[in-house]
Amino acid sequence: METKTRLQVLQDHIDGEFTASPSPFMLWMKPIVVAAEEGTVTFKYLVREEMSNPVKSLHGGVTAAIADDCIGATMFSLHEETFYTTINLVVDYFAPAFVGDTIIAKTAIIRKGKQIVNAQCEIWNKDQTRLIARATSNLLKTNIIKKEL
Repeated sequence: METKTRLQVLQDHIDGEFTASPSPFMLWMKPIVVAAEEGTVTFKYLVREEMSNPVKSLHGGVTAAIADDCIGATMFSLHEETFYTTINLVVDYFAPAFVGDTIIAKTAIIRKGKQIVNAQCEIWNKDQTRLIARATSNLLKTNIIKKEL
C-alpha cells in the first residue's frame, strides 16, 4: 500500500474539515481546507462563540493561534522529516471578525534556510476584501522526527 505524503493528506481534505491534524488545538478550531500546495495552505474558519471575546469579535489569541497553526500546516506540506517549532510570532491586527463570520487564512514561506524558516499568514474576511490580521513567524528545525500518518 502506498503511503501518502503529508501534502496529499492535506489535499485529500480540500473542501472539508481537516481532521487529520496531529494538533488537538487545530482540531478544535475546525479548519476547512480550501487549497494546499507545497509551501502554502489556505484554510477557512467559521468564527464560533467560543472563539470570541466579550464583544463577540474573534479573540486576538485565537487569531494568533489560527496563524500559528496554519503556518504549522504549511510546514507539514514541505515533506520535512523533523518538526519545526515556533520561536516567535508577531501578529498585526487590522479589523475585527465577528461570531458567525467566515474567515480565510493564507500562508506563504518567505524564506527557508537550513535551520530557520520565516513564514507569513494573512487572515481575511470571507470575500477577501478586508485584511483582518497578518502574522509573521520564525520557526526552528528540531531533531524530533515526525511520525507517519
